[in-house]
Amino acid sequence: MSSPVEAITKGGDDTKSQLKAAAQALFAKSGVDAVTVQQIVSAAGQRNNAALHYHFGTKDELIRQLLVEGAQDVDVRRRGMLSEMERRGGPDSVREVMEALVLPVIALGEDPRRRGYIRLVANVQMTNRELLRSALADRWNEGYVRCLAHLRRMITSVPPMLLEQRLSFLGIYSNAALSARDAALEQQSNEPHRLWGRSYTVDNMIDTLVAMLAGDPSTESLRQANGSTNT
Repeated sequence: MSSPVEAITKGGDDTKSQLKAAAQALFAKSGVDAVTVQQIVSAAGQRNNAALHYHFGTKDELIRQLLVEGAQDVDVRRRGMLSEMERRGGPDSVREVMEALVLPVIALGEDPRRRGYIRLVANVQMTNRELLRSALADRWNEGYVRCLAHLRRMITSVPPMLLEQRLSFLGIYSNAALSARDAALEQQSNEPHRLWGRSYTVDNMIDTLVAMLAGDPSTESLRQANGSTNT
């Protein structure tokens, strides 16, 4: 059985594409900081590090391009879903908006060359937020911003300061869950994965994210939030 790196680079159309595919697979498996230029070059079937430097200049530039390409793909899918909802007068529910946030990321991972993207994002977010911020720079998140605007409009039972925190939690939780799913499916054998292999799992994950975001705050959270606004 071939490794994830071998599977993802086989049949690549050119050196640059092979380097990107190899890097994304290695970053997803081991994390950005643990992967060397030499490992990327070797996994891409190249003979020396000059190949990466020629096409990208630096490892950080390679990471930046991977981040941008994935973000563009997700944003196109997400904007398409939102535009269809808005065309018919929606979105009609918080769950519809959550689907627009989650499903494009899952769809991206169905492409073998893109699998690992969400793990790359989660890793860079933890280890080099400045690189992530400079790579995306609010240019490839129109769909995400539109989703948040709909959620702020629709969720009126949660005070704004608590809702803003929950929106931050949403990004953290969803990235973690989608990264776990991506890694599990990459290693999947002939048997369905005990968690992610079930037909209802993605729908149930979306349900839990909706509940986390729109559920009624506790009395204690409301008390402390109200107290903070009065000090």
